[in-house]
Amino acid sequence: MQGNYSTTVKWNQVLHWSWESELPLECATHFVRIKSVIDDASFPEPNFWSNWSSWEEVSVQDSLGQSILFVFPKDKLVEEGSNVTICYVSRNIQNNVSCYLEGKQIQGEQLDPHVTAFNLNSVPFIRNRGTNIYCEASQGNVSKGIKGIVLFVSKVLEEPKDFSCETQNFKTLHCTWDPGTDTALGWSKQPSQSYTLFESFSGEKKLCTHKNWCNWQITQDSQETYNFTLIAENYLRKRSVNMLFNLTHRVYLMNPFSVNFENVNATNAIMTWKVHSMRNNFTYLCQIELHGEGKMMQYDVSINVNGEYFLSELEPATEYMARVRCADASHFWKWTEWSGQNFTTLEAAPSEAPDVWRSVNSEPGNHTVTLFWKPLSKLHANGKILFYNVVVENLDKPSRSELRSIPAPANSTKLILDRCSYQICVTANNSVGASPASIIVISADPENKEVEEERIAGTEGGFSLSWKPQPGDVIGYVVDWCDHPQDVLQWKNVGPNTTSTVISTDAFRPGVRYDFRIYGLSTKRIACLLEKKTGYSQELAPSDNPHVLVDMLTSHSFTLSWKDYSTESQPGFIQGYHVYLKSKARQCHPRFQKAVLSDGSECCKYKIDNPEEKALIVDNLKPESFYEFFVTPFTSAGEGPNATFTKVTTPDEHSSMLIHILLPMVFCVLLIMIVCYLKSQWIKETCYPDIPDPYKSSILSLIKFKENPHLTIMNVSDCIPDAIEVVSKPEGTKIQLLGTRKSLTETELTKPNYLYLLPTEKNHSGPGPCICFENFTYNQAASDAGSCSHVSVPPKAPPSMLGLMTSPENVLKALEKNYMNSLGEVPAGETSLNYVSQLASPMSGDKDSLPTNPGEPPHCSEYKMQMAVPLRLALPPPTENSSLSSITLLDPGEHYR
Repeated sequence: MQGNYSTTVKWNQVLHWSWESELPLECATHFVRIKSVIDDASFPEPNFWSNWSSWEEVSVQDSLGQSILFVFPKDKLVEEGSNVTICYVSRNIQNNVSCYLEGKQIQGEQLDPHVTAFNLNSVPFIRNRGTNIYCEASQGNVSKGIKGIVLFVSKVLEEPKDFSCETQNFKTLHCTWDPGTDTALGWSKQPSQSYTLFESFSGEKKLCTHKNWCNWQITQDSQETYNFTLIAENYLRKRSVNMLFNLTHRVYLMNPFSVNFENVNATNAIMTWKVHSMRNNFTYLCQIELHGEGKMMQYDVSINVNGEYFLSELEPATEYMARVRCADASHFWKWTEWSGQNFTTLEAAPSEAPDVWRSVNSEPGNHTVTLFWKPLSKLHANGKILFYNVVVENLDKPSRSELRSIPAPANSTKLILDRCSYQICVTANNSVGASPASIIVISADPENKEVEEERIAGTEGGFSLSWKPQPGDVIGYVVDWCDHPQDVLQWKNVGPNTTSTVISTDAFRPGVRYDFRIYGLSTKRIACLLEKKTGYSQELAPSDNPHVLVDMLTSHSFTLSWKDYSTESQPGFIQGYHVYLKSKARQCHPRFQKAVLSDGSECCKYKIDNPEEKALIVDNLKPESFYEFFVTPFTSAGEGPNATFTKVTTPDEHSSMLIHILLPMVFCVLLIMIVCYLKSQWIKETCYPDIPDPYKSSILSLIKFKENPHLTIMNVSDCIPDAIEVVSKPEGTKIQLLGTRKSLTETELTKPNYLYLLPTEKNHSGPGPCICFENFTYNQAASDAGSCSHVSVPPKAPPSMLGLMTSPENVLKALEKNYMNSLGEVPAGETSLNYVSQLASPMSGDKDSLPTNPGEPPHCSEYKMQMAVPLRLALPPPTENSSLSSITLLDPGEHYR
């Protein structure tokens, strides 16, 4: 290492030179020597160096102490980016020493068995409290001690920036600068850099107490030029900047004050302000800024004492902010800070008519007119709009008019007008007055003009519309539409020479259909519908799929239909439908094409290009086959959402035939059942009438009128004679009454005897009249159904008995007695009534007791009437040798009827 040192030498003077080695003195023995040369112009050339002095040894390791480990240098201060050498001294060479910089191990160079040095290049600034370095001595896994140091790394001292000096009163110079990075370190190792202000013309110096500004007192000796040097200094470095200036060129005025506004009206105002006094005849340059309604206006004015400026062409009812700043007009240095105030101009009557449009719904006998108007802009309202006046004038009856006042902020009203022409005037009103009138005319003719609707495509910029020019004189065009989802009517006015426009608004939404109507305005202010257009700003894929019905399913075809699917509510124009079909055969039918679905499965697809065609017949199918189908619409943006396939199975060929046969049969059976149900009472009475109740029998009427000699219970009709069998049962017979559960047993079973009532054969050679008995009732106490209704009589009956039988009165008496007795009081076998059939015949078990040669009666031509015969009229049972005989029940004087 080598260095130079220069000084002035006096006679017998001792020189001192301090230097700092890169390697700490404690880490190694240092040797130093010196030589000199005379550097003085008074001595003639050449000058020669002297010889080197002898080496001087410097060693301090012996004075370190008895610790086993030392680390050097201690508390060294360096600048960021410097190179530093550190070392450790270990007393025991058996120790293993490791050193760390901020916890990271570093590698060094061994100088001798006890000393190792570490070279740290471009050390960084880590913290203002320094960087930690330590070494640890150990033997094996046993620590013998730790020693460390703090290396203080300072930020590099920067040269002051933006050094400037100025005056506001010619008494004090105020100098400012940007100090840059503060180089202060912790633990009071190094304070912040210091700043000194030195003026070279006066030779004065001032230590500044602030690190970014300093004041310098101006002397009264009329010094105008100054040359300042600003010196920045810390422990490691010194930096400086210079500045030369004229005092009159560095004048920074104080801010204006007392800003006011006078004579403020709707369009004008006067602004005034004051400035601080400087020297005599000092001229100020002032700048005024006026801000209002998003605009900024700027004005410049020169003054000597106080300022005033006339502000014109202002907007009514508008809040403005006006501000002013000033500078030296002779030698401009810089502007003062702004000083300002707000003020508001007065209101004026609205300057523009409101933009008015209408919607007309024609009904029988009247018009429903909805008026709309847009709020006036603040520029044209000239104040707060309080209400709108709507004047409705009948053009067919000019004397009739109506005035309506609509409070703000309403922007519409509804009118009900008859079938006359009306002129409507709308004005906006504020506290000062009314705006010009906006006029619109409603024609008496209903607005029912049929106009074909045209489809258009929107873009990101909106809808581009064009139309054919209206023949005749027009004063303009109007395009109206509705903004969704609020459904608020919007409109745009277009000039008379323009037949196209672009409708652009942030309210347009993708997938929403917008309907545009284009009107032409005649010179009479009557609107005429010219064209209709509809479209989407951006079409989307359909939001839902149709509900598909399967009709007319046969073994070889079925029909798909979706008649109820609405195409108007979709987020795009429906261009058609895709029908997907799956089958186990995986073969596409005619008209279908193979397609691959999003899930990778294959199917068949049929495309329908007509959106109004909402049915498809799928034919050429196989009987008893399984199919799946799915129908989805499509727009220009794509298909509808994915959905599950619907399953359908075709029937076999015979089932359809059976269906055609069974369905009519089932229909006929159902029809018959319905008819039978409706006619059930009639069928019951006709086919199976109720069994008459004996207690409600009409025989009672005969009993009541038995005194009548003309009343008879037997009616004789022309018929083939028949026999009456009277059966007599022994008293030992047990009779089971109807409705009881008692068993009927026969204690003694005898053969019945029969009484045949046959017509006499006298005077009757051929078929003749027979005796028929009217059946008035049944006896519920009759014996069991196994007994034939025969009347038993002895073979030789007394005449008195026969006479009894032939007397109707006796029969009537017997019937009365038998009827009036209760069934429980009548002994079995005494007076029971048995059912007697007109065509009754002997029981099969009794045929042997019948006469062998009875007169065989001819058969009756039809079934006539029946009667019940009391069993008490029967004679005692005949003996075995008895025989039946026939009797006639007619008196000799009676005739057949």
